[in-house]
Amino acid sequence: MPDLPKDRLIAEISVWSADLLNLERDLGRIGPYADMLHIDVADARFTPDFLFFPDLVARLAEVSPCPVHVHLMVQADMVLRQALRFAETGARMVTIHAETGDAGLDALAALREAGCETGVALTLDTEVDRVLPYLPGISMLTLMGTRIGIKGAGLDPLALGRIREARAMLGDMGREDVLIAADGGIRETTVPDLLAAGAHSVVLGSLAFGAPDLKARFDWLRNLGAPA
Repeated sequence: MPDLPKDRLIAEISVWSADLLNLERDLGRIGPYADMLHIDVADARFTPDFLFFPDLVARLAEVSPCPVHVHLMVQADMVLRQALRFAETGARMVTIHAETGDAGLDALAALREAGCETGVALTLDTEVDRVLPYLPGISMLTLMGTRIGIKGAGLDPLALGRIREARAMLGDMGREDVLIAADGGIRETTVPDLLAAGAHSVVLGSLAFGAPDLKARFDWLRNLGAPA
């Protein structure tokens, strides 16, 4: 995505961590600082619970000052249908999971045909090289740093090594243009390590919405620099 910053960490802000009774207020607070709005969509089969629905995402895309990134956490039998549904909401990017197999490849092709930028995500349990068939045409690779669908969990010890592995793999394939996003376990203590491992983007939840001084929090984030 050419309009995202290249000289610092990209800040994706997860709507899941907003106060859902005061969503307009919270989105207004983070609006001046967010580079992307990260919206998790879950089917309660691939994940433990349900998450956001298309009408809400469409409304958020209408009012968001930054691009909307839908992280589609659904099983293979519905990934194509749901990918197309969320492409209609105005989302700038839709990410599907490599665990959806050939159905995920079909979904990516359909998303690109619909004019969406595309991404692929991997759970902690999936080998990093499983992303290889999905690399053509994607803009972002999201690596989960916690068990999927578990809110507030700490960063798994495997996460940093997986980011380093993905960064090396993308370099070997000449795909340094693919952004690596770290999703889950994002804390003040983990962000510098994620950056050092090669993450270009972090998905901020409570680290953003729970900050008493958002300007100070984002000044800190931006002063960390960019991955080497």
